[in-house]
Amino acid sequence: MGIYLDYQATSPMPAVVRDSYLEGLELVGNPSSIHHAGQAVRARLEDARERIAHIIDAEPVEVVMTSGGTEAINTALKGAVWAAPESHRGIIASAAEHHASLDALRWLRDHEDARWHVPSVDQWGVLDTAELGELLSDHRVALVSTLLANNEVGSLQPIAEIVALAQDAGVAVHVDAIAALGYVPVSFRELGVAAMSISAHKVGGPVGVGALVVSRHAPQWESLHHGGDQQRLRSGTLDVAGALAFATALEVREATRVDQAAALATLRDRLRAGVHGAHPDVVLRGHPTDRLPGNLHITVPGCEGDVLLYLLDERGIHVSTGSACQAGVPEPSHVLMAMGVDESEARGALRFSLGYSTTEADIDQVISVFADVVRVARSAGLAAG
Repeated sequence: MGIYLDYQATSPMPAVVRDSYLEGLELVGNPSSIHHAGQAVRARLEDARERIAHIIDAEPVEVVMTSGGTEAINTALKGAVWAAPESHRGIIASAAEHHASLDALRWLRDHEDARWHVPSVDQWGVLDTAELGELLSDHRVALVSTLLANNEVGSLQPIAEIVALAQDAGVAVHVDAIAALGYVPVSFRELGVAAMSISAHKVGGPVGVGALVVSRHAPQWESLHHGGDQQRLRSGTLDVAGALAFATALEVREATRVDQAAALATLRDRLRAGVHGAHPDVVLRGHPTDRLPGNLHITVPGCEGDVLLYLLDERGIHVSTGSACQAGVPEPSHVLMAMGVDESEARGALRFSLGYSTTEADIDQVISVFADVVRVARSAGLAAG
Protein backbone atom coordinates (compact mmCIF):
# COMPACT_ATOMS: atom_id res chain seq x y z
CA MET A 1 0.00 0.00 0.00
CA GLY A 2 2.99 2.30 0.34
CA ILE A 3 2.91 5.05 2.95
CA TYR A 4 -0.71 5.85 3.75
CA LEU A 5 -1.20 9.35 5.16
CA ASP A 6 -4.89 9.89 4.38
CA TYR A 7 -6.48 8.55 7.55
CA GLN A 8 -9.03 11.36 7.65
CA ALA A 9 -10.44 10.14 4.34
CA THR A 10 -10.77 6.59 5.64
CA SER A 11 -8.93 4.39 8.09
CA PRO A 12 -7.70 0.80 7.54
CA MET A 13 -9.71 -1.91 9.27
CA PRO A 14 -7.76 -3.84 11.95
CA ALA A 15 -7.97 -7.63 11.85
CA VAL A 16 -10.02 -7.82 15.06
CA VAL A 17 -12.60 -5.45 13.56
CA ARG A 18 -12.73 -7.46 10.35
CA ASP A 19 -13.29 -10.63 12.39
CA SER A 20 -16.14 -8.96 14.26
CA TYR A 21 -17.67 -7.83 10.97
CA LEU A 22 -17.46 -11.30 9.44
CA GLU A 23 -18.96 -12.84 12.56
CA GLY A 24 -21.87 -10.44 12.27
CA LEU A 25 -22.41 -11.37 8.64
CA GLU A 26 -22.94 -14.99 9.72
CA LEU A 27 -25.88 -14.05 11.93
CA VAL A 28 -29.28 -15.06 10.55
CA GLY A 29 -32.43 -13.25 11.58
CA ASN A 30 -34.03 -9.83 11.32
CA PRO A 31 -33.52 -7.98 14.63
CA SER A 32 -37.14 -6.77 14.42
CA SER A 33 -38.54 -10.30 14.18
CA ILE A 34 -40.11 -11.77 17.32
CA HIS A 35 -38.95 -15.37 16.84
CA HIS A 36 -35.90 -16.70 18.67
CA ALA A 37 -33.52 -16.20 15.74
CA GLY A 38 -34.55 -12.58 15.35
CA GLN A 39 -34.34 -11.86 19.06
CA ALA A 40 -30.89 -13.44 19.27
CA VAL A 41 -29.73 -11.03 16.59
CA ARG A 42 -31.50 -8.16 18.39
CA ALA A 43 -29.52 -8.99 21.52
CA ARG A 44 -26.26 -8.73 19.59
CA LEU A 45 -27.39 -5.43 18.07
CA GLU A 46 -28.28 -3.91 21.43
CA ASP A 47 -24.99 -5.11 22.89
CA ALA A 48 -23.17 -3.27 20.09
CA ARG A 49 -25.26 -0.16 20.72
CA GLU A 50 -24.36 -0.27 24.42
CA ARG A 51 -20.65 -0.64 23.61
CA ILE A 52 -20.76 2.33 21.24
CA ALA A 53 -22.63 4.39 23.83
CA HIS A 54 -20.08 3.50 26.51
CA ILE A 55 -17.13 4.72 24.43
CA ILE A 56 -18.74 8.06 23.57
CA ASP A 57 -20.28 8.52 27.03
CA ALA A 58 -23.91 8.43 25.94
CA GLU A 59 -26.95 6.35 26.82
CA PRO A 60 -27.71 3.42 24.49
CA VAL A 61 -31.18 4.80 23.72
CA GLU A 62 -29.50 7.96 22.41
CA VAL A 63 -27.52 6.08 19.71
CA VAL A 64 -29.41 6.01 16.40
CA MET A 65 -27.56 3.83 13.90
CA THR A 66 -27.30 5.25 10.36
CA SER A 67 -25.68 4.42 7.03
CA GLY A 68 -22.80 6.77 7.83
CA GLY A 69 -21.85 10.30 8.77
CA THR A 70 -23.60 11.93 5.83
CA GLU A 71 -26.98 10.47 6.75
CA ALA A 72 -26.43 11.38 10.40
CA ILE A 73 -25.69 15.01 9.51
CA ASN A 74 -28.61 15.24 7.10
CA THR A 75 -30.95 13.78 9.71
CA ALA A 76 -29.94 16.41 12.24
CA LEU A 77 -30.05 19.42 9.92
CA LYS A 78 -33.16 18.55 7.96
CA GLY A 79 -34.96 17.06 10.94
CA ALA A 80 -34.45 20.23 12.96
CA VAL A 81 -35.72 22.50 10.17
CA TRP A 82 -38.72 20.35 9.30
CA ALA A 83 -39.82 20.21 12.93
CA ALA A 84 -39.46 23.96 13.50
CA PRO A 85 -42.25 26.49 13.00
CA GLU A 86 -41.77 28.58 9.87
CA SER A 87 -40.63 31.58 11.91
CA HIS A 88 -37.70 29.58 13.33
CA ARG A 89 -36.52 27.76 10.21
CA GLY A 90 -32.98 29.03 10.52
CA ILE A 91 -29.66 27.25 11.00
CA ILE A 92 -26.35 28.80 11.99
CA ALA A 93 -23.29 27.10 10.48
CA SER A 94 -20.01 28.41 9.10
CA ALA A 95 -18.81 28.11 5.50
CA ALA A 96 -15.96 25.87 6.69
CA GLU A 97 -18.15 22.87 7.51
CA HIS A 98 -17.90 19.51 5.77
CA HIS A 99 -19.71 19.22 2.43
CA ALA A 100 -22.23 16.84 4.02
CA SER A 101 -23.40 19.83 6.04
CA LEU A 102 -22.91 22.50 3.40
CA ASP A 103 -24.81 20.67 0.68
CA ALA A 104 -27.66 19.85 3.06
CA LEU A 105 -27.83 23.49 4.12
CA ARG A 106 -27.92 24.70 0.52
CA TRP A 107 -30.73 22.26 -0.24
CA LEU A 108 -32.72 23.41 2.78
CA ARG A 109 -32.21 27.03 1.77
CA ASP A 110 -33.18 26.46 -1.86
CA HIS A 111 -36.03 23.97 -1.43
CA GLU A 112 -37.41 24.41 2.09
CA ASP A 113 -37.12 28.19 2.53
CA ALA A 114 -34.73 27.68 5.43
CA ARG A 115 -32.49 30.57 6.44
CA TRP A 116 -28.80 29.75 6.63
CA HIS A 117 -26.86 32.21 8.78
CA VAL A 118 -23.10 32.04 8.24
CA PRO A 119 -20.76 33.20 11.02
CA SER A 120 -17.14 33.87 10.11
CA VAL A 121 -14.13 31.75 10.96
CA ASP A 122 -10.73 33.21 11.74
CA GLN A 123 -7.40 32.63 9.97
CA TRP A 124 -7.18 29.22 11.64
CA GLY A 125 -10.66 28.07 10.71
CA VAL A 126 -12.04 28.60 14.22
CA LEU A 127 -15.61 29.84 14.55
CA ASP A 128 -16.05 33.49 15.57
CA THR A 129 -18.09 33.09 18.76
CA ALA A 130 -18.75 36.83 19.09
CA GLU A 131 -20.44 36.76 15.69
CA LEU A 132 -22.28 33.60 16.69
CA GLY A 133 -23.66 35.41 19.73
CA GLU A 134 -24.91 38.25 17.56
CA LEU A 135 -26.61 35.84 15.16
CA LEU A 136 -28.30 34.03 18.04
CA SER A 137 -29.63 37.28 19.45
CA ASP A 138 -30.81 38.72 16.14
CA HIS A 139 -32.31 35.69 14.40
CA ARG A 140 -34.81 32.97 15.23
CA VAL A 141 -33.12 29.67 14.53
CA ALA A 142 -33.77 25.99 15.12
CA LEU A 143 -30.17 24.78 15.30
CA VAL A 144 -26.50 25.66 15.52
CA SER A 145 -24.32 23.15 13.69
CA THR A 146 -20.55 23.01 14.03
CA LEU A 147 -17.58 20.72 13.63
CA LEU A 148 -15.78 19.42 16.69
CA ALA A 149 -12.57 19.41 14.64
CA ASN A 150 -12.22 20.68 11.09
CA ASN A 151 -11.68 17.72 8.80
CA GLU A 152 -9.35 19.64 6.48
CA VAL A 153 -7.14 21.89 8.59
CA GLY A 154 -7.56 20.04 11.89
CA SER A 155 -8.52 23.00 14.10
CA LEU A 156 -10.52 22.22 17.22
CA GLN A 157 -13.59 24.35 17.76
CA PRO A 158 -14.53 26.10 21.04
CA ILE A 159 -17.46 23.77 21.66
CA ALA A 160 -18.03 24.71 25.29
CA GLU A 161 -18.43 28.39 24.39
CA ILE A 162 -20.60 27.61 21.36
CA VAL A 163 -22.92 25.40 23.43
CA ALA A 164 -23.15 27.97 26.24
CA LEU A 165 -24.14 30.72 23.82
CA ALA A 166 -26.73 28.52 22.12
CA GLN A 167 -28.21 27.30 25.38
CA ASP A 168 -28.58 30.87 26.62
CA ALA A 169 -30.60 31.56 23.46
CA GLY A 170 -32.63 28.36 23.82
CA VAL A 171 -31.20 26.86 20.63
CA ALA A 172 -30.11 23.24 20.12
CA VAL A 173 -26.60 22.36 18.91
CA HIS A 174 -25.50 19.62 16.53
CA VAL A 175 -21.81 18.76 16.43
CA ASP A 176 -20.07 16.90 13.62
CA ALA A 177 -17.52 14.80 15.52
CA ILE A 178 -16.60 12.58 12.60
CA ALA A 179 -13.03 13.84 12.12
CA ALA A 180 -12.37 14.14 15.86
CA LEU A 181 -13.58 10.75 17.04
CA GLY A 182 -10.67 8.49 17.93
CA TYR A 183 -8.13 11.31 18.04
CA VAL A 184 -9.34 13.54 20.89
CA PRO A 185 -11.58 12.76 23.88
CA VAL A 186 -15.24 12.73 22.87
CA SER A 187 -17.89 12.66 25.60
CA PHE A 188 -21.40 13.26 24.38
CA ARG A 189 -22.54 13.91 27.94
CA GLU A 190 -19.85 16.53 28.59
CA LEU A 191 -20.34 18.26 25.23
CA GLY A 192 -23.91 19.03 26.26
CA VAL A 193 -25.17 19.11 22.67
CA ALA A 194 -28.52 17.95 21.34
CA ALA A 195 -27.00 15.71 18.67
CA MET A 196 -23.64 14.42 17.45
CA SER A 197 -22.71 12.72 14.18
CA ILE A 198 -20.08 9.95 14.02
CA SER A 199 -18.86 7.52 11.35
CA ALA A 200 -17.36 4.03 11.53
CA HIS A 201 -14.87 4.03 8.67
CA LYS A 202 -12.97 6.99 10.09
CA VAL A 203 -12.02 4.86 13.10
CA GLY A 204 -11.23 1.58 11.36
CA GLY A 205 -14.77 0.31 10.97
CA PRO A 206 -16.70 -0.49 7.79
CA VAL A 207 -17.90 2.02 5.24
CA GLY A 208 -21.66 2.61 5.29
CA VAL A 209 -22.10 2.62 9.07
CA GLY A 210 -22.45 5.57 11.43
CA ALA A 211 -24.67 7.03 14.09
CA LEU A 212 -26.54 10.15 15.08
CA VAL A 213 -26.36 10.44 18.84
CA VAL A 214 -29.48 12.30 19.99
CA SER A 215 -29.96 13.47 23.56
CA ARG A 216 -33.06 12.23 25.34
CA HIS A 217 -33.66 15.88 26.18
CA ALA A 218 -33.33 17.15 22.58
CA PRO A 219 -36.27 18.64 20.68
CA GLN A 220 -38.39 16.18 18.74
CA TRP A 221 -37.13 16.32 15.14
CA GLU A 222 -38.61 14.90 11.95
CA SER A 223 -37.22 11.75 10.34
CA LEU A 224 -35.59 11.42 6.94
CA HIS A 225 -36.94 7.88 6.46
CA HIS A 226 -40.37 6.46 7.12
CA GLY A 227 -41.46 2.85 7.02
CA GLY A 228 -40.97 0.63 10.04
CA ASP A 229 -39.98 2.82 12.98
CA GLN A 230 -37.11 0.47 13.86
CA GLN A 231 -35.39 3.39 15.61
CA ARG A 232 -36.53 6.82 16.65
CA LEU A 233 -35.65 9.22 13.84
CA ARG A 234 -34.78 6.35 11.48
CA SER A 235 -36.70 3.54 9.84
CA GLY A 236 -35.06 0.61 8.10
CA THR A 237 -33.70 -2.82 8.95
CA LEU A 238 -30.49 -2.35 10.89
CA ASP A 239 -27.03 -3.46 9.79
CA VAL A 240 -26.14 -5.68 12.73
CA ALA A 241 -22.75 -6.73 11.35
CA GLY A 242 -21.88 -3.08 10.76
CA ALA A 243 -22.93 -2.15 14.30
CA LEU A 244 -20.81 -4.92 15.80
CA ALA A 245 -17.79 -3.89 13.75
CA PHE A 246 -18.32 -0.22 14.64
CA ALA A 247 -18.38 -1.08 18.34
CA THR A 248 -15.19 -3.13 18.07
CA ALA A 249 -13.47 -0.44 16.03
CA LEU A 250 -14.33 2.23 18.61
CA GLU A 251 -13.01 0.07 21.44
CA VAL A 252 -9.75 -0.58 19.61
CA ARG A 253 -9.36 3.06 18.62
CA GLU A 254 -10.10 4.43 22.08
CA ALA A 255 -7.54 2.16 23.71
CA THR A 256 -5.00 3.20 21.10
CA ARG A 257 -5.84 6.88 21.44
CA VAL A 258 -5.26 6.90 25.18
CA ASP A 259 -1.85 5.26 24.75
CA GLN A 260 -0.61 6.88 21.55
CA ALA A 261 -2.21 10.29 20.89
CA ALA A 262 0.83 12.14 22.24
CA ALA A 263 3.18 10.06 20.10
CA LEU A 264 1.03 10.78 17.06
CA ALA A 265 1.32 14.53 17.68
CA THR A 266 5.09 14.13 17.96
CA LEU A 267 5.19 12.43 14.56
CA ARG A 268 3.06 15.21 13.09
CA ASP A 269 5.44 17.84 14.46
CA ARG A 270 8.39 15.89 13.06
CA LEU A 271 6.76 16.02 9.63
CA ARG A 272 5.96 19.70 10.04
CA ALA A 273 9.58 20.52 10.89
CA GLY A 274 10.83 18.38 8.01
CA VAL A 275 8.71 19.92 5.26
CA HIS A 276 9.37 23.41 6.60
CA GLY A 277 13.08 22.68 6.64
CA ALA A 278 12.93 21.53 3.04
CA HIS A 279 10.93 24.59 1.98
CA PRO A 280 10.69 27.43 4.56
CA ASP A 281 7.94 29.14 2.54
CA VAL A 282 5.48 26.32 3.27
CA VAL A 283 2.57 27.68 5.32
CA LEU A 284 0.87 25.72 8.10
CA ARG A 285 -2.92 26.00 7.96
CA GLY A 286 -5.18 25.51 10.93
CA HIS A 287 -4.58 26.34 14.57
CA PRO A 288 -0.91 25.94 15.56
CA THR A 289 -1.68 24.08 18.81
CA ASP A 290 -5.43 23.39 19.24
CA ARG A 291 -5.64 20.84 16.45
CA LEU A 292 -6.01 17.14 15.79
CA PRO A 293 -2.81 15.26 16.72
CA GLY A 294 -2.43 13.57 13.34
CA ASN A 295 -3.39 16.44 11.03
CA LEU A 296 -0.84 18.53 9.12
CA HIS A 297 -2.36 20.83 6.54
CA ILE A 298 -0.08 23.07 4.49
CA THR A 299 -0.08 25.26 1.42
CA VAL A 300 2.95 25.32 -0.84
CA PRO A 301 3.45 28.57 -2.79
CA GLY A 302 3.89 28.18 -6.53
CA CYS A 303 2.40 24.69 -6.61
CA GLU A 304 -0.90 23.07 -7.44
CA GLY A 305 -1.98 20.70 -4.70
CA ASP A 306 -3.12 18.09 -7.22
CA VAL A 307 0.33 18.06 -8.82
CA LEU A 308 1.97 17.59 -5.42
CA LEU A 309 -0.47 14.76 -4.67
CA TYR A 310 0.30 12.96 -7.93
CA LEU A 311 4.06 13.34 -7.51
CA LEU A 312 3.90 11.98 -3.97
CA ASP A 313 1.62 9.18 -5.14
CA GLU A 314 4.20 8.16 -7.74
CA ARG A 315 6.63 7.75 -4.86
CA GLY A 316 4.20 5.55 -2.94
CA ILE A 317 3.01 8.26 -0.54
CA HIS A 318 -0.75 8.67 -0.35
CA VAL A 319 -2.11 12.02 0.85
CA SER A 320 -4.98 14.40 0.10
CA THR A 321 -5.34 17.95 -1.11
CA GLY A 322 -8.35 18.48 1.11
CA SER A 323 -10.07 20.25 -1.78
CA ALA A 324 -13.45 19.49 -3.29
CA CYS A 325 -13.69 18.07 -6.80
CA GLN A 326 -17.09 18.58 -8.31
CA ALA A 327 -17.99 17.38 -11.80
CA GLY A 328 -14.32 16.55 -12.36
CA VAL A 329 -13.24 20.17 -11.97
CA PRO A 330 -10.77 20.73 -9.10
CA GLU A 331 -11.69 23.68 -6.92
CA PRO A 332 -9.73 25.46 -4.21
CA SER A 333 -10.55 24.34 -0.68
CA HIS A 334 -13.75 25.96 0.57
CA VAL A 335 -12.30 25.79 4.09
CA LEU A 336 -9.22 27.80 3.16
CA MET A 337 -11.35 30.29 1.25
CA ALA A 338 -13.56 30.74 4.33
CA MET A 339 -10.37 31.37 6.32
CA GLY A 340 -9.51 34.25 3.98
CA VAL A 341 -6.74 32.48 2.08
CA ASP A 342 -6.19 33.78 -1.44
CA GLU A 343 -7.46 31.42 -4.15
CA SER A 344 -4.03 30.98 -5.73
CA GLU A 345 -2.58 30.01 -2.35
CA ALA A 346 -5.52 27.74 -1.58
CA ARG A 347 -4.80 25.75 -4.74
CA GLY A 348 -1.46 24.72 -3.25
CA ALA A 349 -3.09 22.81 -0.38
CA LEU A 350 -1.87 19.46 0.86
CA ARG A 351 -3.23 17.48 3.82
CA PHE A 352 -1.22 14.82 5.60
CA SER A 353 -3.41 12.89 8.04
CA LEU A 354 -1.44 10.42 10.11
CA GLY A 355 -2.79 7.35 11.89
CA TYR A 356 -1.69 5.29 14.85
CA SER A 357 0.18 2.87 12.58
CA THR A 358 2.27 5.65 11.02
CA THR A 359 5.97 5.23 11.81
CA GLU A 360 9.02 7.47 12.07
CA ALA A 361 10.36 5.73 8.97
CA ASP A 362 7.21 6.76 7.07
CA ILE A 363 7.65 10.38 8.11
CA ASP A 364 11.35 10.40 7.29
CA GLN A 365 10.61 8.98 3.84
CA VAL A 366 8.14 11.81 3.14
CA ILE A 367 10.66 14.39 4.32
CA SER A 368 13.40 12.87 2.15
CA VAL A 369 11.41 13.32 -1.08
CA PHE A 370 9.52 16.50 -0.27
CA ALA A 371 12.07 19.00 -1.55
CA ASP A 372 12.32 17.23 -4.91
CA VAL A 373 8.55 16.89 -5.20
CA VAL A 374 8.10 20.63 -4.71
CA ARG A 375 10.89 21.39 -7.20
CA VAL A 376 9.23 19.24 -9.88
CA ALA A 377 5.77 20.68 -9.09
CA ARG A 378 7.04 24.23 -9.44
CA SER A 379 8.79 23.35 -12.67
CA ALA A 380 5.55 21.89 -14.01
CA GLY A 381 3.75 25.07 -13.05
CA LEU A 382 6.29 27.25 -14.84
CA ALA A 383 6.11 25.03 -17.92
CA ALA A 384 2.32 25.19 -17.94
CA GLY A 385 2.44 28.95 -17.57
